[in-house]
Amino acid sequence: MDIKGCVGLVTGGNRGIGEAFVRVLLESGAQKVYAGSRDPGAAAHLEREYPGRCFALELDVTDPAEVEAAAKRCGDVNLLINNAGLFANRTLLGAPDLSIARQEMEVNYFGTLAMCRAFAPVLGRNGGGAIVNVLSAAALISIPNMGGYGPSKAATRSLTGAVCAELSPQGTQVSALIVGSVDTRMAAHVEGGKEKPEDIARAGLRAVTRNIDEMDTDRMAVEVRAALNLDPKGLEKRMARMLHAPVIRTGR
Repeated sequence: MDIKGCVGLVTGGNRGIGEAFVRVLLESGAQKVYAGSRDPGAAAHLEREYPGRCFALELDVTDPAEVEAAAKRCGDVNLLINNAGLFANRTLLGAPDLSIARQEMEVNYFGTLAMCRAFAPVLGRNGGGAIVNVLSAAALISIPNMGGYGPSKAATRSLTGAVCAELSPQGTQVSALIVGSVDTRMAAHVEGGKEKPEDIARAGLRAVTRNIDEMDTDRMAVEVRAALNLDPKGLEKRMARMLHAPVIRTGR
């Protein structure tokens, strides 16, 4: 699929990786991009920067009425970027109840599924197009200190394969992005080097133009997959140790 001239919709498009996708799409020649956000005012700065090409869209992916309204309004979309995500930073057993884990699953899994269901007919009418689901290295290996986030991303990875199979007859490409540590508000608690959101977006667009069904977008994602292939039980044990390891801070 060619990015030039496409019409995109990015969920969670007001900041972080989502905002980077909006910018990189428009800078790569997209005709128009809808920046979905629970608060469309949070994406107003993008409308001002790209007048007539970027449009803020009220969209909570867990709200069926808003998802349906988005599909009706955005009938020209041929590239859907499912980026909206929630990381609550609570462990599965340490959280006070199940509500946090349910929220992560609602946004990361069911929200992505709702968008795929709503926009599959739209993409079909527009020649097939493509869907990109923004996942995480936590979809490959259990990271205990990430609580319900990893399980929700693992479930969405499985969903991606199923959606790809279902939409193959109408010519819709479906790609999963395995993302490591990125310099966003969601990863503010993470120590060490972080990738630029724009680099993740560029990798995502390469997955679209090359029709890659699953892409590791950065060094951390590549290293996790390599370690998983070389010594899966060893990597699993190292991830488990992280849960109880003291935080060591460097620098000022």
